[in-house]
Amino acid sequence: MTATAVVTGVGVLAPNGIGAEEYWSATLRGESGIGRITRFDPSSYPSRLAGEVTGFAVRDHVPSRLVPQTDRTTQFALAGSDWALADCGLTADSLPADERGVVTASASGGFEFGQRELGHLWGKDPKHVSAYMSFAWFYAVNSGQVSIRHDLRGPTGVVVADQAGGLDAVAQARRRIRKGTPLMLTGGMDASLCPYGLAAQVSAGILSESEDPARAYLPFDAAADGHVPGEGGAMLTLEDAERARERGARSYGEISGYAATFDPRPGSGRPANLERAVRGALADAGLRPDDIAFVLADGAGEPESDRVEAQALTAVFGPEGVPVTVPKTMTGRLYSGAGPLDLVTALFALRDGVVPPTVHVVRPATGYDIDLVTGSPRPVGKDAALVLARGRGGFNSAMVVRRPSAA
Repeated sequence: MTATAVVTGVGVLAPNGIGAEEYWSATLRGESGIGRITRFDPSSYPSRLAGEVTGFAVRDHVPSRLVPQTDRTTQFALAGSDWALADCGLTADSLPADERGVVTASASGGFEFGQRELGHLWGKDPKHVSAYMSFAWFYAVNSGQVSIRHDLRGPTGVVVADQAGGLDAVAQARRRIRKGTPLMLTGGMDASLCPYGLAAQVSAGILSESEDPARAYLPFDAAADGHVPGEGGAMLTLEDAERARERGARSYGEISGYAATFDPRPGSGRPANLERAVRGALADAGLRPDDIAFVLADGAGEPESDRVEAQALTAVFGPEGVPVTVPKTMTGRLYSGAGPLDLVTALFALRDGVVPPTVHVVRPATGYDIDLVTGSPRPVGKDAALVLARGRGGFNSAMVVRRPSAA
């Protein structure tokens, strides 16, 4: 368990950019991908905004034989995996198949595929239901389809922990690297912007009902009233650092520390455990709070959740002790895709020495005592960053990444 896991390839699909560098450039410019839903008519729903991935022509990125077998979320995962593996510079025969694995995260599975086939079942008859329904809806389908496409016969798995699952999947891949697997493909994608998926999200009661894309998702803002859903995410190639150096691979940075905790049941009177996750990730990385350049916060956009997160950050770093940002205000909350996309954001921010802003937030709420980056990007100079993700059900995950030169 001593091997160091580094990120050598990334593949990104986000509402404000397809491709890692395209996404990063748009994020630094403060370009939002949030708008009124266009994939169906949302007028009968109380929440009508989302971060949609536009310009993705599936047949340009996914083999035609796989298109009828797969949901949109799997099509994203297949494309992102292709790009992440190409980015790391390895070919299919570079390693034995059993030395390459995959772990992904999922929050919703294939909602859109499932909705269509259930419509066939109830509107026609069982003969009209696709045989691919047997797996296209399933949480583990992305790991399965990616492993088949790239002949990844090493450790394989899926993590389901809402938004926190994206970081948990990367942590599981890191664990496999440290146990001796040379390469792991990991990350998360979600795409549940269909009537069935939106109805499920609305039922939770935590979506914003604002009609203004610039005022709908406002974490740590005095006007925060929920979040905007989004689709997409990121896939990452993790490798053993020593082997990556031996083959001359470029490294985006190191996955240095990780910890996860669970919050007690609401109403129990016991405190939340996000602070323990933050301290655990720092300890795992062997770093102190003042080593962290910035924090990519979970940023739920709900006053109580924002308060808990702000209190945890203040307890660890002190009042306004570290720059905090929530770039997902440009994409919406991507569920299992959010954590991996934030990791890419953190690695690129460390690489370029600049942290993107939390757009749309113009009046941070009083009493949070955090140094929220708003307006424009801010220069940063340290070598490590902290990424947080929280999920419904009490999931808390924290991950530390470091620049290659610091790793």
